[in-house]
Amino acid sequence: MKIFFIVTIFLFLFAAQVAMAVDFGDTVNFNVDKDFDSSARSQTTAVLVKTAPKLNFYIEKNWWDLQEQAKQIDILNNLNILSQEFENRIYPTLTSVFGSEWKPGVDGDEKITILFQSLKEGAGGYFREADEYLKLQISDSNEKEMLYLPVSQIDNSQLKVFLAHEFVHLITFNQKNKAFDVQDEVWLNEARADYSANILGYDDQYQGSNLQRRVQAFLEKPSDSLTEWQETKYDYGTINLFTYYLTDHYGINTLIDSLKSKYVGIESINYALQKNGVKDDFSQIFTNWTIATTINDCSLDFKYCYLNKNLKNLKINPTLNFLPLVGSSSLSVTNVTKNWSGNWQKIIGGNGDLKLNFSSLAGLDFYVPYLTYDKSNSYFLKFLKLDKDQKGEINIKDFGSEIKSLIIIPSLQTKISGFDGLEFTYPFTFTISIAGAVSPDEQATIKKLLAQIEDLKKQIADILAQKQGGNGNQNNGPCFQLNNNLYFGLSSNAEVRCLQGFLKLQGQGIYPEGFVTGNFGNLTKSAVIRFQEKYAAEILVPSGLISGTGFVGEKTRAKINRILAGI
Repeated sequence: MKIFFIVTIFLFLFAAQVAMAVDFGDTVNFNVDKDFDSSARSQTTAVLVKTAPKLNFYIEKNWWDLQEQAKQIDILNNLNILSQEFENRIYPTLTSVFGSEWKPGVDGDEKITILFQSLKEGAGGYFREADEYLKLQISDSNEKEMLYLPVSQIDNSQLKVFLAHEFVHLITFNQKNKAFDVQDEVWLNEARADYSANILGYDDQYQGSNLQRRVQAFLEKPSDSLTEWQETKYDYGTINLFTYYLTDHYGINTLIDSLKSKYVGIESINYALQKNGVKDDFSQIFTNWTIATTINDCSLDFKYCYLNKNLKNLKINPTLNFLPLVGSSSLSVTNVTKNWSGNWQKIIGGNGDLKLNFSSLAGLDFYVPYLTYDKSNSYFLKFLKLDKDQKGEINIKDFGSEIKSLIIIPSLQTKISGFDGLEFTYPFTFTISIAGAVSPDEQATIKKLLAQIEDLKKQIADILAQKQGGNGNQNNGPCFQLNNNLYFGLSSNAEVRCLQGFLKLQGQGIYPEGFVTGNFGNLTKSAVIRFQEKYAAEILVPSGLISGTGFVGEKTRAKINRILAGI
């Protein structure tokens, strides 16, 4: 008991010392997250530039000292506006929705410390759980309820959005970590924080809003996994749009009740849905979201559209797969995906009866809704049933005429928890085959091509007859001398005929075809090259060449003539 009393007194005095009054101009050395810092620093020195009823504002000293006095005055005015926005709107609104942050907190002070730091480009801020512990527990703790914001955005009108986002993380630590001794998965933690802009009405005006930025990022990479978190703009794009869909259709209590539970991630969402009497589970909602992002049409079903006015025109552009417009054809596509990633594939073209076979690995759980569009652009939604080996088949008659296009939306939904880093990718394949119908015009074209083939066959037969000595008027043997340069393209040429007869006598290694036609084509050229390279020392090397050219010039003719003369 005596030891416990001493430790308690020590912690009380320690906290009281930490919570000492601060004054304008005070400098403090803060520990920072090097993964967010623009120079990968783990510490920085900051100066207190403003205090407010709920906030203390620190700015990195080196940066602050470089600003002219007029600029410093503008910054302080901006911080005054930001502090009023926080006290009058952000704090009361978000705490009424999600609950309070830890008060008075680890430092015994109800004020929240804001540090403006030089962050990596694109970073809107961060929160460190380490700061919520004593240094005795975590050595690099700043022992404060503390948020970090980018100093580069200190005069940006969107700074209030960044502050609200990070404040939700501070609330989450108290409502989740401290209350239940669990840590939520990052994707869901970020979902709640990013949705704060909508709760506060900051996204009502779409132009220049956080929502607009998220939509742009999502459309750049819509297949980014919802649950794999790599701190990219694409992660925020996907999570933001899914959260809008989730809350619009199932209410903000889905986020609140999942926060105030002992469960994390998908399991906490399913808990919140059940608590609020919702029959759909996370898997069904995710599948419906992928469909809504394709058609965004409430007339088909209320659950297949976005309800927010700023998202009413949002539609994904699926990856296009083209089939030939005539005849039979087939196409096989293999992609890889991660759990809880949307995939949108559109098939167009073709003319006939289409068959699509989908397959993946046994033991996985794929869901494959698909849409068919007819010639009037009306669409029909169906779901592909997969067997235990994750295989299934779609059959569509009159594709290309009555049915103009097909969109498949496969998503992998196997993994339910444990999303704490890079996720594995898994393959899926869809193979399309189409038995094309043949029109009268196509039949005429086929007939014409067949006639051309027959003509070519006759030409080949004539050449073979020459090779076998069938034409007694053709000289298949060698001449006595070549007097002119010979080259590709010559036709009906006596010296070319003599050249071919000579090459033929050089054996299979030089001129295996043995045609003697008088026409200098590819076969003759190849034979000349072989001959030149056989006698490279006499033909090629003197001219600085290392490979044959197929041109019968002076040195090639000289070698041929010496052989003909028996020299």
